[in-house]
Formats: sequence, C-alpha cells, structure tokens
Amino acid sequence: MPTQQTSPPASSRTSRQGSVQRASRTDSVIASAGLAKTAAEHATAAERDRRLAPEVVRTMLDAGFARHFVPRRHGGDAGTFEAVVRAVATVGEGCTSAAWAASLTASLGRMAAYLPEAGQRRVWADGPDALIVGALMPLGRARREGNGWRISGTWPYVSVVDHADWALVCAMTAGERPVARFFAVPRGSWCTEDTWSSVGMRGTGSNTLHVEDVLVADELTFTREAIAAGVAGNAEAPCHRVPLKAVNGLCFAAPVLGAARAALAAWREGTAPRHTSVSGGLDSSAAEVLGRAAGETDLAALLLESTARVADTGRVTDLEVARSGRDCALAAELATAAVDRLFASAGTRAHQEASPLQRHWRDAHSAAGHVVLGFAPAAEAYARVLQHGT
Repeated sequence: MPTQQTSPPASSRTSRQGSVQRASRTDSVIASAGLAKTAAEHATAAERDRRLAPEVVRTMLDAGFARHFVPRRHGGDAGTFEAVVRAVATVGEGCTSAAWAASLTASLGRMAAYLPEAGQRRVWADGPDALIVGALMPLGRARREGNGWRISGTWPYVSVVDHADWALVCAMTAGERPVARFFAVPRGSWCTEDTWSSVGMRGTGSNTLHVEDVLVADELTFTREAIAAGVAGNAEAPCHRVPLKAVNGLCFAAPVLGAARAALAAWREGTAPRHTSVSGGLDSSAAEVLGRAAGETDLAALLLESTARVADTGRVTDLEVARSGRDCALAAELATAAVDRLFASAGTRAHQEASPLQRHWRDAHSAAGHVVLGFAPAAEAYARVLQHGT
C-alpha cells in the first residue's frame, strides 16, 4: 500500500542548503571522489535496504550534484555536461546506485530550470541543493482548474524518491488536444509505494510515486515539448539551451562507465593475482581479458566525454543530437561488454555474494537496460538523420 512520506526532506539533512558557497567544476570532481568513498562504504547496506543511506545522500548534496545545473541566479553552478559525466563516473567506481542517484539529481535540477521564473524561485527558495526527482513518462492526468491544474497519477521507478524535496511528474492534459506537461510537486503532496526489488542497482530506491487530486499552480508547470526542444525561459547558460535527446543518454550511461571501472579494479585485485607468474607478468589469456576490457572502458569514456563537449557548446545540430543517442548507447554497450568479459574470466569466486565483481556486473546490466540506452532505436534515428536530414 502507498505510504505518506514522513522522513525529513533531503534539503534539511545537508549543511549546503541555503549556503552561498558554491563548488567550481574542479571542486565538484574532487567532491565526487569523496562521495565514491562514502558510497562504497555503504554499498552493502544499500543493497540490503534497497535505498541509499542518508549519509550518502548528504554527501551527494554536499558534492554539488543537485546544484550543478541550477541557474546561477538561484545560487547554482549552471555547470557543464563534461564535468558531471566525469563526476558521475567517479562515483560509480564506488557504487553504481549512488552514481545513478547523483546523475539523475543533476539532470532533474536542469529540468526544473524550464519552469517559469516564479516556479523556479519556489523550488529553490531555500537554496540550490533541493533534491528533485522525476518521471518522464506521461502517466498522470491533468485538468485545468482556475489558475492551475488538478493532477493525479502513478509513476513507477522514481529513483531516490524517499529523499526528495520535489518531484517533477509528467501528465497528459484533458481536452480535445491533450498535451504532455511536467508538474513540480512538493514533498508532502505525494505518497510512495515500496515496489523496488531489482536484481541490480538495488540501492537506487526507485519506488512508485502516487499523486491524488493535487492542485498545481501555473508557475510550477511546463510542457514536455519545451525541454524536448531545449527552450528554457531566461536561459543564461548553454546547459539550458540543448534538446533533451542531446544529453539524456549521458545521464544514464555515465553510471555504467563507473561500474566498468569498478569491475576493472575488482578484477585486478581479486583475479589478476591468480594469473600472475613468478616474474610478475600476467599469463596471456588474462592479459588479453584485461587489455580488451580496459580498452572497451576507455572507448566508452571517450564517446561520453566527446558527446558532453558537443552539448556544452549549447548549439547542436539534428545530426549531433542523433549521434549523441548513438554514442551513449554504444558507450553503455562497450562498458557492459567490459564487465561481462571480466566477470566471465573471474571464476567461481566472482559469483559469491561477497564478491564486489558480481555486484558491478548486476549493476552494469541493470543500468544499461534503460530504454534510453537501447542501441537499435538510436542507430535507426541516427541513420534516418544521416540519410534524410530529419
């Protein structure tokens, strides 16, 4: 059964909320290493509890992920995609679930910048570290009522929802011409249902969110078309002027890259010593596994960082948007292939519950299975634009 949220919002659990202190891009990367360490220490508990520990969420906010894409006029960094991709991948070396949470937290902060200015002021009234969660599928219903909208709906797979301050949910408007709109709903206006029991990324706490008959003011809503097109009112930075499809894959692929790097580290620590000669060198089969897996992981990183740099210009062509989808999906495939290669060569020990390698393997496959990272539709979209221009 759905339950009303009773724990305090994330913003009340972090010392960064309301602070004038802001992280630079360099600081953000340094802080991400600290989050990776904290998340790794709590990874076993996250698997058991099926959600991140409050300490991990506090560290995530302190690291600057929530504020990374928040407009500067609201105290945020209006940062770059390249910085957040690198930071998320670093976190993923400690815990893929925490990396997923960090990536989505940053992404939803960017999406909230598409609200009208009055709505932005409400969301970030207490500072830029408000933890915003979201659901992109239009599974709710909305009807006009006065100067707002009356919404209801159920959205599954809302990651980190137990720690959220706000939720951005998508609903279809009533009438002859339905339109998909996002609505910002404050904590206390929704209930959650404990439904997350995945084989991988267990710590994301991606439970189901229920909204029933809640009135949302006009200032807290925008059309899905606006973010799809990359048209944000009062846009002051390139990160608010790019279409969603130009960057959406980055959000989901970066944690997979982190999982691959974590798997490499676990393999080198647990498996490589069993294939090392007296002289210190790896035998040929193990060396091939390591070389290929490391190469696949490096290629995935190059693809994601290149895609991020293009998005950071704030000006992308239709072909670059299509290439982004292709390259993010391909990067996820490469990273997952690297993890598969390492896991398959690690023997029975890797299949034990205590083995970190099996967790990285499960997490990589769960993250890479997201619909946004499907290579076939991405390749089809790329081929269509390349061949026909649309």
